[in-house]
Amino acid sequence: MIERAVIDGRPVGADARFTLTARYGHFTAMQVRNRRVRGLDLHLARLDEANRELFGAPVDRGAVLGAIRAVLGDDARDGSVRVYVVETDRPRVLATLATLAPPAEAEAGPLRLRSVVFQRYLPHVKKAAGFAQAHLGRQVRREGYDEALLTSADGIVSEGSITNLGCFDGERLVWPDAPMLRGITMRLLERVDVPQERRPLKAGDLAGLGLVFVCNSHGVVPVGQVDDVALRPDPALAARVLGWYDAVPWDALD
Repeated sequence: MIERAVIDGRPVGADARFTLTARYGHFTAMQVRNRRVRGLDLHLARLDEANRELFGAPVDRGAVLGAIRAVLGDDARDGSVRVYVVETDRPRVLATLATLAPPAEAEAGPLRLRSVVFQRYLPHVKKAAGFAQAHLGRQVRREGYDEALLTSADGIVSEGSITNLGCFDGERLVWPDAPMLRGITMRLLERVDVPQERRPLKAGDLAGLGLVFVCNSHGVVPVGQVDDVALRPDPALAARVLGWYDAVPWDALD
C-alpha cells in the first residue's frame, strides 16, 4: 500500500498525513496565560466524558497534560491551546498552540447575532470536525453579523455556532433549555453563587431579559442585537457577569 500526501505541492510526512486523515474525535480549547488556564478540571472532565462516549474508555489525563506542556515547550507562557483526541488506527492525543498573534481575547461588544435553523449532531460533544458551524459563522458575518444563533425549526434557541448564550435579569442567570454543548465558560459561570435556571427561549424573548451575552474560551461579551431586534444591554448587569468571570482563578499547568 502506498500512502502519500502533499500540501501546496510539497510532500509531507507520516505525522502530517495523520492529521489530514484523522476525522473522528473530540477536543477542548483553552486560553493559557502565564502557563495557567481557567477551569482545568472542567477541560479534563470534558475530554474524559467525550472519550468514554466516543471511544468507550477514559481519557489518559497524563497524556493530555503532557501534550499541553509539550506544545508550550519551555518558551511559551501565553497562547491559544487546543487538545484533540482523534482516531485513525487508535485514539491519539494531539495539541496545538497559536502564539504568533496575541492570545485570543473577548471582543468588546455588544455583538450582533443572526438566528439560523440548525442542530448539531451530538451537540453535547465538542467534535473535532466543525465545518457546519464554521460555514454558518462565515455566512452571518457576510451579512454584517458577528455570530450565528442556532435554533430549532420552531425557533427554540440552543447556542451560538462557537459560543453559549446566557441571560442575566439582575436576579438569576438564565440559560436556554435545549440540546447544546455546555462550554467551559458556561460551566464556570454555573458555579457562581447566584440563582440559575434553564428555560425554553426564543429570539423574541431575549429583549426582555436585561442582559444577553455569549461566552466561550475567549470570555464573556454582551449582545446588542438579535436579527433585526435591538437589545439594550444593561452596563451594571454586564459588569456583574464580567466580574464573576474575571474572578475565576487560573490553574497552574506545571
